[in-house]
Amino acid sequence: MTDDELTIAIIPARGGSKGVPGKNLRRVGGVPLIERAVRASAAADGVDLVVVSTDDSEITLVAEAAGARVVARPADLSGDTATSESALLHALDELEAGGIRAGTVVFVQATSPFIPSEGIAEAVAHIAADRFDSVFSAFETFGFLWRRDADRHAATINHDSSHRPRRQDREPHYLETGAFYAFTADGFRASGHRFFGRVGIVEVPEASAIEIDDEQQLAVANALAALDTDPDAPIPAAVLVTDFDGVHTDDTASVDTDGRESVRVSREDGMGVSRLRRTGIPMLILSTEMNAVVARRAEKLQVPVLHGVDDKATALESWAAENGVALRDVAYVGNDVNDLGPLGIVGWPIAVANAHPAVKAAARVVLTRRGGDGAVREVIERMLAAR
Repeated sequence: MTDDELTIAIIPARGGSKGVPGKNLRRVGGVPLIERAVRASAAADGVDLVVVSTDDSEITLVAEAAGARVVARPADLSGDTATSESALLHALDELEAGGIRAGTVVFVQATSPFIPSEGIAEAVAHIAADRFDSVFSAFETFGFLWRRDADRHAATINHDSSHRPRRQDREPHYLETGAFYAFTADGFRASGHRFFGRVGIVEVPEASAIEIDDEQQLAVANALAALDTDPDAPIPAAVLVTDFDGVHTDDTASVDTDGRESVRVSREDGMGVSRLRRTGIPMLILSTEMNAVVARRAEKLQVPVLHGVDDKATALESWAAENGVALRDVAYVGNDVNDLGPLGIVGWPIAVANAHPAVKAAARVVLTRRGGDGAVREVIERMLAAR
C-alpha cells in the first residue's frame, strides 16, 4: 500500500431478501444487522473507512447514523443473481472516482451478527505485512463430513469410515464462516474474486459463525445475544422513555373494597429520576393503562406522562417528532409484549430482568434489576455513566 491508499471495509447490503424480508435491517440484540456490521468494522484496528453498498433508503439512513459512508448500488447489481464481487468492484470504482483509493479491502457480510473486530484487525495486519494476498474467517472443526453420491448413498469426505480416531489424533479442518474476507485491492481487481494468491485463515470463535438466512437462525442469534451482555456497560442514550406497570412497579396491584388500586414502587427509582432530571436528560412515561396512580406517580417524579395509549409505537413516534428527538437516541424500557412496538423503533431497546421472553429477545440491554425493584435506577445510572 502507498501512503494515499486506505484500508476500506465494504458491506454489501441489498434491501431485498426472500428468506428473511428486510433481513439487513432485522435486529439481533436490539441492533439492526447492518448497524452491527458497521460498528464491528469501525472498531477494528487498521480499518480507515467503512462503506455500505446498498439500494435501500432505510439501510442508508441506519448505516450513515452508525458512521458508515454509503455508496448507492444500481438496480442491475441489486437483484437476486448479483454477486457480492460485483458490488465490491462497483463500490471501489465509485470511491476511486471520488478520489478515495483502496489498498486493502475488507469484505464484511451484515448477515453475520457476531463479527469479531479483533478478527478483522488480524486479517488486515496479515495483508499489511504481506503474509497473504487474501484472508478469510474460519473456525477449527474436527467434524466427520459426509456427502451423498449419485445413488444417494452416504460417502465420506474427510475421513475413513472404518477408522474412527480420537479427536486429539485427527487433523483439524477449517469451516469458512462468511463473516469477513480481506485482500489486496489490486489483486481483487485482477482476479475478480475474493480468493487469490497466497490465501490465509483467521481463526474465529465458532459462536461467531452463525449467519442469518432464515427466521430460526435469527431466533438463535437473539438468544445468543441475550447471553452476551455486560451488566455494567454504559448506555449512551440521550432520552429515556419507560413503560409504567412492570417497570416502575413490580407489575402487581392491591385493590381495596372500594375498588381503589395501589401499586408498589421503588424509592431508589425516585432518586434516580431526580438525578436524571438535574442533568437535563428528557424522560417520558408511556403507559397503556389509564389509571390515576400512573398520573400521581409521574407528578411525584416530575416526569411527563402519556397514558391510556393503545399504540405505543405510534405515540412514541409522534412525541419524538414534536420534541425534535431522534428515535435512535432513545432508550425505551419495557417488560411485556405491548412494549414490542416501541422497542422495535428505538436505538436502545431495554428489558427489565423479569421481562417477557419476547421482550428480552428484542432488547439491546437486559437489566439486572426487576421492575419495581430499582430497574429504572439501574438504567439511569448507566446512562449517566455514559456521560
